[in-house]
Formats: sequence, C-alpha cells, structure tokens
Amino acid sequence: MPPVFPMLTVLSMFYYMCLRRRARTATRGEMNSRRAIESNTRALPINVEIVQYAKEVLDFSSHYGSENSMSYTMWNLAGIPNVYPSSGDFTQTAVFRTYGTWWDRCPSARLPFKRTPSTFCSQDYVELAFEEPVYPTAVHILETYHPGAVVRILACSANPYSQNPPAEVRWEILWSEAPTKVNGPQARQFTPCIKQINFPTNLIRLEVNSSLLDYYTELDAVVLHGVKERPVLSLKTSMIDMNDIDEDEDEEKFACGMDALNKQFSIVTLREWPTNGYFDKLPYELIQLILSHLTVPDLCRLAQTCKLLYQHCCDPLQYIHLSLQPYWARINDTSLEYLQSRCTLIQWLNLSWTGNRGAISVSGFSRFLKVCGSELVRLELSCGHFLNETCLEVITEMCPNLQELNLSSCDKIPPQAFNHIAKVGSLKRLILYRTKVEQTALLSILNFCSELQHLSLGSCVMIEDYDLIASMMGAKCKKLRSLDLWRCKNITESGIAELASGCQLLEELDLGWCPTLQSSTGCFTNLARKLPNLQKLFLTANRSVCDTDIEELAANCTHLRQLDILGTRMVSPASLRKLLESCKDLSLLDVSFCSQIDNRVVLELNANFPNVFIKKSFTQ
Repeated sequence: MPPVFPMLTVLSMFYYMCLRRRARTATRGEMNSRRAIESNTRALPINVEIVQYAKEVLDFSSHYGSENSMSYTMWNLAGIPNVYPSSGDFTQTAVFRTYGTWWDRCPSARLPFKRTPSTFCSQDYVELAFEEPVYPTAVHILETYHPGAVVRILACSANPYSQNPPAEVRWEILWSEAPTKVNGPQARQFTPCIKQINFPTNLIRLEVNSSLLDYYTELDAVVLHGVKERPVLSLKTSMIDMNDIDEDEDEEKFACGMDALNKQFSIVTLREWPTNGYFDKLPYELIQLILSHLTVPDLCRLAQTCKLLYQHCCDPLQYIHLSLQPYWARINDTSLEYLQSRCTLIQWLNLSWTGNRGAISVSGFSRFLKVCGSELVRLELSCGHFLNETCLEVITEMCPNLQELNLSSCDKIPPQAFNHIAKVGSLKRLILYRTKVEQTALLSILNFCSELQHLSLGSCVMIEDYDLIASMMGAKCKKLRSLDLWRCKNITESGIAELASGCQLLEELDLGWCPTLQSSTGCFTNLARKLPNLQKLFLTANRSVCDTDIEELAANCTHLRQLDILGTRMVSPASLRKLLESCKDLSLLDVSFCSQIDNRVVLELNANFPNVFIKKSFTQ
C-alpha cells in the first residue's frame, strides 16, 4: 500500500496557500452575490469609520452634457445626492455619452483591437477626489436610472491635494465584474464587496460598460467609507469559495503580467534546453499564428521559457496591432522603451487612458514614435493628458502614413497645437471630441486633409463660426461619411445647406443639442433630400422637428437605421408610422420626451414593428 503522507502534505500546502490568499485579498463579490463565504472577519484595532461624498470630479472620458453647463455632466457626481432615491431621467445626474451597442453599428464605428484581455471591458471612466485619505471599507454608488453599467472600481495611492507628488503612483482594483443586465431602470444603491488595500486613498475611479443597457445610465453620487488606520484582519475561515481563488489568480496575472512590461522585456539570459520539444517541428508561421492569440502580458511570460519562444515573442510581426489601454495603470516610459525594438512594424497603436500623472513623459512618447512611428496607420490617444504641442508635432513628423487619429477628451492640448495636424494629409479619421481646437486650426486641417471620411467635433466649444466650418467641409471634404457636431452652438441653416450640397456621401450626422437649427428654415428637409445615404441621424433636443421632416426622411432616406428626435413636440404618431413602413432597416428610434408620443403609442408601434427599438424615456 503506497504511503499517504505525500498526498497529505500536498493537501496541507494547498490549504495553507488558500488561507494566505484569503487573508491577503479579503472577500469580494456583488451586493446581492449568491456566493456563500462563511468567514468571521473583524478589524483590529477598531477605527471610527469616516463617511464622505466626492469632493471633486478630477477627470472623465465623456459625458452627455455640455462643457458650459451642469446638466447631465460628470461634475454632478461631486457632493451630496441631487436625485436619489428617485428614479428617472434627471438633468442633475452624471451621464456618459453612449449606451447600448448602437455606436458599434453605425458607419463611424471603429474596428476593435485584437488581444484585448477578456477581463477588460471598460468603455468610460470617471475619477473622483475625496477630502480625507482612508483605507476603504465600502463604496456606495447611487444609480438613479438604468443601473448596472459600473464594471470596475479602483483606488489610487496618489493624493490629489498633496503638494508633493509621490515617486510612484499605484492603482489597485477594489472590485471588478463583467457587465450585467439589471432588470428595470429603477434607482438603487450599488454596494459591491471591495478588496482590502494596503494604502490609504482619497482618489477613486469608476469604470463603466453600458453595452447591455437599454438607455443612458445615470449616477447621482458616490460615497466612500473608510478608516484612518490600516485594518489588521483576524481571519477564521471555515469555508473557502474556489471561485474567489480563480478571480484572485486573474488579478495577480494582470499585475504580474504588466510588471513584466517593465522587467521581463529586457531578459537576456534564458534557460538552455537540449530541444524545444515539438515546437521544433512546427513551421515558424504556425507558431506565430498560435501566439497571435495571446495577450501582451502572456507574451512576456512565454518569452522566458526558451530561446525559440523568446524569438517568436519578440518578433515585430506580433505587434502589428497593439492596444495598451487595458494596462493603462501600469504603462510608463520604461514600458515604451522596452517595447521599442518589438514595435518597429506597428500599424495600430492604442495608448488611450495611459500616461497620466507623469507616467509617460513628452520625451518618452517622442522617443517611442521616432523609432516606431513610420508605419503607423492608426493612433488612439483618448484622454492622454500628457500630450502637448511637442507631441502633436512629433506625431505629424514621425507618422507620415497616419490615417486615423483619436484625441478624444485630450483637453490639456493647447489650441495652437492643433495646427500641426494639417500636415498629415493622409488622414481619413479625426476625433477631436472635447478638445480645445480653435477655428483657424480646424479650417487649416479641413483645407489640407481632403481625404477625411470620419470627423468628430462634438463639444468643441472654442469654435466661433460653425457655418464657416461647414462651408469648408462642403468645399474640401467630399469623401466625408460621418460627422459629429454634437452640441455645436451656432450652426444655422446656411451651414447645413453648404454641408448637404458638398458632402453627399454622408451616412451619419449628429446634430444633437444644436439649438440654432430651426425646422421652419427647411434645413432638415434639405438634409433629407440631399443625403439619401443617411443611416444615422441624431436631432436630439431639437424642439422644432415636425411631421414634414419625418415624412421627408421616410421618402428620401430609406437606408436610415438610427434616428433620435428626443424632445420634439411636433411629431405625430402618423408620421412615425410612415417612417417605420418606409425605412425597413430602422433599428433605433428615440422618441423620449416627445409630447405627442405617449406610452400607448409606443406599445402600438412596438407591436407592429418588433425589429425596431423604440425608446421612450421618463421622469418621475
């Protein structure tokens, strides 16, 4: 009979490892989690818990509201609740720019980056500062409409109110889950069980994914509970949930993998093995294809196994498309330096959300592009607050083949810097949402970048005369397919006429919250007649849209897929029926706050046109 002692030893070691992991990470899960974790945990010594609302909104990726208003903006997350516990659509809440999958189904939709880890699904974020740094014990998120978008909560070691910035900025994940579908739009207090961290924080970041929601999620306030002294866990565990161990492994892999960007890229000594096993028998191209399914941290780990795989993992062909956005918290100058030799053939690069709080310097970014920019076709730099005029100058000089540039929410770039973009005549896509681009620079860009097909100027508040801009588009940008003029304050029927006459290939047009457009001038009728290829048209919050406009769309824009006429008072059920009968591909129709379209009409239209998502928002 074989001895049982080795098996007992293995089980004992496994049990010990479980206890250590449990003590290190504490318990996690959602507010109504079905998991049963029977543990008696108490903090020693007992501290007085501090409860505080967000003092300030420091940063965010997008919001529904205007830059010059408080309605539907992220700034509403500062302070005490304005709406909770009421439910409904309220202007005093924080609302992100998009929801659902509609933005992925329109002509301006961008192809996703491969190798994005399955654990990263964040689409937007907001960072909140609190008065007192604490060791978090709970985070309460007050959601007042269509909850369920929050997918990650993080804490930062940096104190935004400290006069002395830290040498190292750490971010720790307090809680993370995949997107969930919540039944009903009613308000709730979301309180997930968070992980214990070993540093005090007064900087909390929420990341959201709204893809499963039927409408915009609305957040009212965030409450941080914590103690001043670090809790010491006294843990007596009677049962351990194996799912928690698996999740902890995922977080450790994330941390270790991204530390590898700074440590493992430079490994030069590898184990000597007599053979490489069956890999010696495989064609080089087949091994490359297999490795193309690995994430960047996994490539870093695999590169340490043997010289053959090290060679494959360092091959520039593995880095033709590279997204570092999922690892934004750990990317810095050192990471870019180690990646340089591998990215000499890179064509798509995503550095969105990276480099903030000094992680990436202007010199580090410039050095990287000077080595790796010659083949770049697509460059994503959304929310890159380290960017300045020097960076844009380097981009235009080092990336002669650039076709797509995303500077969304790069609100720290000075206005004069945008003049450099005009040097990139090959641009086909340019996203300037929430930037400080001014009229002179934009006119220059439009004049020299005649290949533009997709242009986003949403919430660009420093442009003085949008009619002049529209006229230049009509004259120079004949290939334009999508245009976002969300919340431009001064475009009139004159600019719309020039645009419609010159850009007849337009398939997507966002004129939401453009108050100077009036249906009585015939501007919307003119659009419908001149732009027969329209697939998406947003006329959000334009009170003047009427039956005539809807009937013209039905007659001329039969390819229409998405239409937003939120807030109009002059559209009747009869004209909507004509539209739905004519536009067979229509999939989204937003009639929220349309006074003539009540719930009974929506139910009737839904019954007769089941393939169309007809949205009717409400306020209680």
